[in-house]
Amino acid sequence: LKWEFRFFLAEPHLIAVQGDEPKEQAMKRPNMAFSMGSRTTGVFVLSLLLAAQAGDPTCDATTGKCQGASGEPHGGALVSTFVSEEKARDALAASTTAVLELSQRQACDVSLLVAGGFSPLTGFMEKTDYDSVVETMRLSTGHLFGLPVILDVADASLSGKKVMLTYKGIKLAVLEASEAWKPDKVKEAKSSYGTTAIEHPSVQELVADLGKYYIGGKVHGLIDNFEAVWGNGFKTPAEVRASLPAGRPVVAFQNRNPVHKAHFELLVHANKDVENSIIFVHPTCGPTQPGDIDGTARIKTYEVLQEEPEYQKWAGDSFRWAYLPYSMKMAGPREAIQHMIIRKNFGATHFIIGRDMAGTKSTLTSEDFYGAYEAQEMGKKHSDELSVKVVDYPNMVYVGMEHGNERGYATDKDAKAKGVKINKLSGTEFRKRLRSGEEIPEWFAFPKVVKVLRDGGDK
Repeated sequence: LKWEFRFFLAEPHLIAVQGDEPKEQAMKRPNMAFSMGSRTTGVFVLSLLLAAQAGDPTCDATTGKCQGASGEPHGGALVSTFVSEEKARDALAASTTAVLELSQRQACDVSLLVAGGFSPLTGFMEKTDYDSVVETMRLSTGHLFGLPVILDVADASLSGKKVMLTYKGIKLAVLEASEAWKPDKVKEAKSSYGTTAIEHPSVQELVADLGKYYIGGKVHGLIDNFEAVWGNGFKTPAEVRASLPAGRPVVAFQNRNPVHKAHFELLVHANKDVENSIIFVHPTCGPTQPGDIDGTARIKTYEVLQEEPEYQKWAGDSFRWAYLPYSMKMAGPREAIQHMIIRKNFGATHFIIGRDMAGTKSTLTSEDFYGAYEAQEMGKKHSDELSVKVVDYPNMVYVGMEHGNERGYATDKDAKAKGVKINKLSGTEFRKRLRSGEEIPEWFAFPKVVKVLRDGGDK
C-alpha cells in the first residue's frame, strides 16, 4: 500500500497530512507528529509495506479507520491518544502545571480514552457533549453514547491548565483541561439511572462521593497498553482486534462476576448458534457496586477456569479472553448501550445481553430498579445503528444428562415444557455455602473457581 502525504513543520514536530486534509486537523493527532532535526518543509511520498495478510483486520495508520471482519469502531475510526514519540511525551509532561491523583474509577476511564475503548471520544466530555448525552444519549456530533464520561474534581481550579493524571504514582496521561462546570447531578441521575433515589448505589455515589465540578478536555496518553497499569490479561482494542481471525463474527460477553457453569453453557450455546463465531469473553474488572467480589479475585477465577479440562474440551480455539478496566455504573438500559459501544470498539459484531444486565437493587427495599428485559430492548432498539447484533438466550438450567445436552443443561423453556426437574442454587445460598464450607455441586460451579473464592475471593 502506498500513502501520499504532505509534511508541514510545526516545531518541534513534522506534521503528516494526507490528501486535502486541513493541516490544523492533522496537528490534533499526536500519532501523526514526528520529531525532526531538520527545519526543512517539503513534500514527501511515504511508502509503507504492510506485513499483515490481506483481509486481516487492520487499522489505517493515517485515518485510524479499521477494516476487516470485526467491522468499524464507533464513529468510524479507532481513537488512540497515545503520544508515540518519546521526546514529545517528555515535553508534554514537562509542560504540566498541576498533578491529579486519580481514583480507580477515574483511572479506568483514562485508560479507555487513551486506547480508544470510548471511541470516538478523545478526552473527557466538555459541557456541550455532557449535556447532549445526559439529555439525548447522543454526543453533539449525533453519535449514540450511553452515559457521560466525565472527570469529577472538587473545584474549578484546574481549568485552563495542563494536568498530569496519575494513578498509584504511575503517569497515565496529560489532560488539557479546557473547561470546568458545576453539573446538575439531579438531572444526570434521572436521565442516566432513571431515578434520583439515593438507594440506587450509583446515584448515592454521584451525589455523595463525586466532586462538585466536572472538567473536560483532550487526554494525551503516556502509556500505550493496559497491562503496565492493570496487570496481565488486560488488552487494548487494537490488541484484541489483532487477535481476531478475519471473516468470522465476534460474539462479546460482558460479565462482572465469576463465570459459573450456567454462564459457560450460555457461551458454548452462543458459539454454536452464531455460525463460525469467535466468543470474546470480556469481563469488567474495575469497581462495581458494594457487595460484589473484588476485581483481583474475579480475575483469578477466570484464570483457573481456563485450566479446567471441561472448559478446554468445549471452548477449543473459539474463545478469546481479555479483561476490561471499566467502572460499572449499574445504569441498566443505558449502560447496555455503553457496553455495546465499547465492545464494538474492541471488534465485536454481536453482543450478548442477558436478563437484567447492569441492573441493581434498592439498598432499602431490595427491589430491582429496572425491568428484567429493559436492557435487551434498549440494545435491540439501537442494534442497527451500532451495527452490533444483540443476541439473547433463555436461562440455561441443569436438568441432568438424561434430560439435557452432553453437559446436562437445557434452556429453562425446554425444561418446563418437558416437565423435568430443574436443579437450582440461588446466589444467596451459593455464598452461604462458600462461607460455611458446605458442598457446592459441580453442576453449578467449576471446582477450581470455588476454591479461589473460598481461599479469599468472597468472605
